[in-house]
Amino acid sequence: MKSNDEAEFERLNFKRLVPAAYRAMLALESYVHETGLESSLLELVKMRASQINGCAYCLDMHSKDARAAGETEQRLYVLNAWREAPFYTERERAALAWTESVTLVNESHVPEDVYQQARAHFSEEELVNLTIAIVAINGWNRLEVSFRGIPGRYMPRVSRVKDSIGVDNP
Repeated sequence: MKSNDEAEFERLNFKRLVPAAYRAMLALESYVHETGLESSLLELVKMRASQINGCAYCLDMHSKDARAAGETEQRLYVLNAWREAPFYTERERAALAWTESVTLVNESHVPEDVYQQARAHFSEEELVNLTIAIVAINGWNRLEVSFRGIPGRYMPRVSRVKDSIGVDNP
């Protein structure tokens, strides 16, 4: 049974109602993690797309995953203003610009200068894989925003393992 707070937020559990679609999304996510792109880069991309899309569930998840993987709080805090912050590499900047442009495709139509910036830092294959990662997080964002996934419950894999063996979360 849902608490009063949960009843006001979660509309339905798409994962339980349509498990085949959920498994398909998980398969895409699994592919993304097998591409060889740096996990720290992928978490920044997921965070930035989720900021643009206003997905609280995904922001909660990916900020926790990024921190568990060693990402600094400082870089996460200023991610929304990455252009004005010195904390990101040129490759990360290219990925963030590409993420914004692909996520906001109806506004940007992914301009040539953003493409050229991305190509300067990513091989053709890497850029396709980065785009697939952006497609995946935008899909997750749309599902979680539409059905009002509840943020706050997610624990990163490292924390789940620690909990299962009786070690306190950091």
